[in-house]
Amino acid sequence: MKKLILPLITILGLSSAVNAQYKTIGKIHVYDESVATLIDPSTPIEIVAEGYTWSEGPVWVKKGSYLLFSDVPENKIYQWTAEKGAVLYLTPSGYSGSTYYSYEPGANGLIINQKGNLVSAEHGDRRIAEMPLGKPESKKSLSGLWEGKKLNSPNDVIQAKNGDYYFTDPPYGLPGRGKEEVAKEIAFQGVYRISKKGELSLQYDKMARPNGLAMNLDESILYVGSSEPKESHILAFPVDKKGNLGEPSVFFDAAELAKQGIRGGYDGMKLDSQGNIWTTGPGGILIISSAGKLLGRIETGNPNSNVNFGEDGSTLFITSKMNLLRVKTKTKGLK
Repeated sequence: MKKLILPLITILGLSSAVNAQYKTIGKIHVYDESVATLIDPSTPIEIVAEGYTWSEGPVWVKKGSYLLFSDVPENKIYQWTAEKGAVLYLTPSGYSGSTYYSYEPGANGLIINQKGNLVSAEHGDRRIAEMPLGKPESKKSLSGLWEGKKLNSPNDVIQAKNGDYYFTDPPYGLPGRGKEEVAKEIAFQGVYRISKKGELSLQYDKMARPNGLAMNLDESILYVGSSEPKESHILAFPVDKKGNLGEPSVFFDAAELAKQGIRGGYDGMKLDSQGNIWTTGPGGILIISSAGKLLGRIETGNPNSNVNFGEDGSTLFITSKMNLLRVKTKTKGLK
């Protein structure tokens, strides 16, 4: 378990350095001076789109230069560009039924896979799905059943270099949000792998609320964040040559932040090209070194769901409740 260094410096974002068309929000906290090599503590945090119920799943689409992100309760995916702002891209996004299903029926995490297709973790349809960009009629399910039982509500998904997918399956999209839920067919909340051959395998079933996930630079470790308040940590799973997970260890624990009254679970996370983890967590977006040391924290003033790098690779986009945020960094996202 890693011990945190308490913050020495807190610097407000400076609105004078930002394009006047965008409002700014929040502040950047410094826990280790080395974070200044990754982000300028005076960098403004811009609100580039707003008015959503619960924004999620940002992914940058290089071919076309735009961002896609979800509004999970509204069952929609939006497309954002600096020129046009955010426009509706797809509805329904994750629940194709015609009657009310749950508070969070839509797509959650989004990625662009190695074929250039959009892959979505879908709450209402309880599956991982793939579709060619702009062709919802060609959407297909990659996985929706475990041993003949419906998944809970797939939340976040990534693809490894060898083509395998890993995804988490907490109960947040179920009617009643998983509490004594009659629609729940699987007793646990799993971390799963879909092999490049399309075979689904359960990799771990002992996390109360597995959520965001990412792999380290050489893909020997899978990080999985917990959004369960009693398990405020990120686990590190060793990955063997076949892609299966071993027993995890605690990579990062927010106990020291909790002592300061900064609490919360983890949601989406991404790596930069140097192996640092940028993750939603207690008090905002945590910047954590590959050694598990807290370097900085981007405070937005709202609950945050996910992050991703975009534009030239050095812009961090943050889905933050009703807002889509943008902040420039000095590093680039992992390709």
